[in-house]
Amino acid sequence: MIRIKDPKLRKVLRIVVPFILIPLTVWLGVFVFNEKQYAWISIACVILALLLFYASFDKRIVGTRRLVIIAVMTALSVVGRSVFALIPMFKPITAIVVITAIWIGPESGFLVGSLSAVISNFQFGQGPWTPFQMFAWGMIGLLAGYLSKPLKKSRVALAVYGAFAGVAYSFIMDIWTVLWYGEGFSWELYLAALATAVPYTVGYAVSNVIFLLVLGRPFGEKLEMVKLKYGV
Repeated sequence: MIRIKDPKLRKVLRIVVPFILIPLTVWLGVFVFNEKQYAWISIACVILALLLFYASFDKRIVGTRRLVIIAVMTALSVVGRSVFALIPMFKPITAIVVITAIWIGPESGFLVGSLSAVISNFQFGQGPWTPFQMFAWGMIGLLAGYLSKPLKKSRVALAVYGAFAGVAYSFIMDIWTVLWYGEGFSWELYLAALATAVPYTVGYAVSNVIFLLVLGRPFGEKLEMVKLKYGV
């Protein structure tokens, strides 16, 4: 497995990759490359998400064990999205991403969010929106990991974050909506898209709250046991 030994480089990558390189890659996919090249942009985002994950640990064995957990949580996220496919706006994917981030780490949450988007879209449809979904779910996971202490302690905080995640997802995806309809970004069109999407945004928020309150504690306890047993 790839291992980044330099602690200073790891620290830099943990900032540069999610906040500069991945947004820049998504931006290039919209404004520089033809939208039909979205598959290459998605692959680039996956590689960068993996790089961010590798930058989060310095011990080979711990990283390998964590990677197994990432694979399991991603699989659950993808399957969950598929199982609830017939219920619009009601999916457990955000909740699983957030739970992963809280108990395994922000970089792990980002990776699960990114992989869940690109893998599940083989069923739901790949397109130029895929990199935006990867970024949206990835950032939701990353932030949840940074806020892990209060989110672990308080179900109210967890519910609030679930609602916030629904709003944040809608805000990010509506950027793609504006870029898809127009030749560039327009604040007027963006605000109109946000207003039109209010029912969907509320649906995302409610769905996240429900799934986090139902799954948060049992999944968290299992992940905590795994961490203690295997030293993750």
